[in-house]
Amino acid sequence: MTLPGLESADADRSSITLADHVDAICEAVAAAGPPVVLAMHSAAGVPGYAVSDRIPEQIAAMVYVDSGPATGALNPDLTAVEVPLPSREELEEEENLDGLTEEQLETFRRRAVPEPGAALREGPVLTNDARLDVPSTVVCTGYTSEQVKDAVKEGYAWLGGLAELHDVTYVDLPTSHWPMWSRPHELAAVIGDVAQGASGS
Repeated sequence: MTLPGLESADADRSSITLADHVDAICEAVAAAGPPVVLAMHSAAGVPGYAVSDRIPEQIAAMVYVDSGPATGALNPDLTAVEVPLPSREELEEEENLDGLTEEQLETFRRRAVPEPGAALREGPVLTNDARLDVPSTVVCTGYTSEQVKDAVKEGYAWLGGLAELHDVTYVDLPTSHWPMWSRPHELAAVIGDVAQGASGS
């Protein structure tokens, strides 16, 4: 789904909040009808975890793709209205680009839309312990599962939920931060397996 403020490069992101993203995902879950397998990528782990807190009874399983169930803001000190895609040089320093072709990178940059600043600056509201029982799968692409587990021990907020969830499965899928581009069939198979398991079939 396309979250509020990400409709196009020209969209007005100045008033978009993290709560807007949470509300939009909750509405999509309600429209789909439970039980839902909710797959989140990258920064969407923040609103995704908040959704599992708000409506855990409607979610059969969570899938975090090179992401995690965040318990705090990703960038609490951010003041910008929006954050555009970094330059190619910055991306190579910050993210894993393994498996992405030059054509994919060019297409990706052409389609890229800035992220609303408030969605990165604000943290999730977490009050419902029922979220802790939602089965969660972490698809580790840019980092290995062992690196993710070490980062959890170090207390990174973007992975905070992994220290408290009761049912977490790690799947290693070595590739870029964007496996939907670099290993789409394998990623689809992982999510499909989660969905099949959640349905009991």
